[in-house]
Amino acid sequence: MGRHNLETVGVRRTGWAALDRDPQKDMVEFICPHCGARDKKNARRERALYHFTDGFLQDLQGEVTQCHACKQYLRVVPIVMLHDQDETRRFEAVFSDEELVNSR
Repeated sequence: MGRHNLETVGVRRTGWAALDRDPQKDMVEFICPHCGARDKKNARRERALYHFTDGFLQDLQGEVTQCHACKQYLRVVPIVMLHDQDETRRFEAVFSDEELVNSR
């Protein structure tokens, strides 16, 4: 049975890019393509499984999760790992048309 889940870009902040949160919490942030709510989930994949693609460390396999607001399933792919403020600015410039950057 081929269920198709909508896809969205996820962001996993580490190091200097994650100074505003508890360092013990390793989260992936995303915006639900169904309802537009900002959401986050625990990061499951090890950092060593991320590959350097298109100028960023990315997990191209992604993960399937459920939005906490609308309860719809979605696929978070790619998950981009950002380590410092320079990478965050570069990400915002490259993905400026994505909802995750525009709704900050």
